[in-house]
Amino acid sequence: MAERTLASRGESLAITSARNRLDVPRDVRRGLPRPTYDAEAFGRFSERIARLIGTGRFLVYMTVVIVWWIVWNALAPHAWRFDEYPFIFLTLALSLQASYAAPLILLAQNRQTDRDRVTYEQDRARNDRSIADTEYLTREVAGLRIALGEVVTRDYLRSELRALLDEFDGRRSPAGR
Repeated sequence: MAERTLASRGESLAITSARNRLDVPRDVRRGLPRPTYDAEAFGRFSERIARLIGTGRFLVYMTVVIVWWIVWNALAPHAWRFDEYPFIFLTLALSLQASYAAPLILLAQNRQTDRDRVTYEQDRARNDRSIADTEYLTREVAGLRIALGEVVTRDYLRSELRALLDEFDGRRSPAGR
C-alpha cells in the first residue's frame, strides 16, 4: 500500500513537472470554436477596397455625401434632421470609415510588398541564369577562337604543299640531269 502511494505521488510529480516544462506542448483547449476565414479572399477584398479608396472618384463621392449631409442637417426642416449641428453622427461615421480603411490599406500594401518580393526573387534568379549562360557562351566562343587559331586553313595548307612541291622538284631536277 505504501509503495502504491509513493508510486502515485511520483506519477503526479512527473505530470506536474511535465506541465510546467516549456519544451512540452500544452494540451489542446476545448472551448468555443474559433471563426475561420479564407485569408486569400479577405486579402483580395481588402485590395479592392484599397483601390477604390485610392481613386479620385471616391474622394468626389465622399465630398458629395459630406456636403449633402451638412446641407441637409443644416437647412432641412427640424423634424427631418437626423444629425444636429456639431454633426456627431457624421464624425462617428467618418471615424469608423477611417478606422477600417487604414488597416485595409496596410493589408493591401503588405500583399503588394509580398508580390514585389516574389517578383524580385524571380527576376534575380532569371538574371543569375542569364549571367551564367553568358559566361558559358563567352567561354565557348573563346575556346572556338583558340581552336580556330590552331586549325590549318586552306590557304596555309596550299602554301605549305606548294613549298614542299617546289622543294621536291628542286631536289629531283639536279639529280635527274
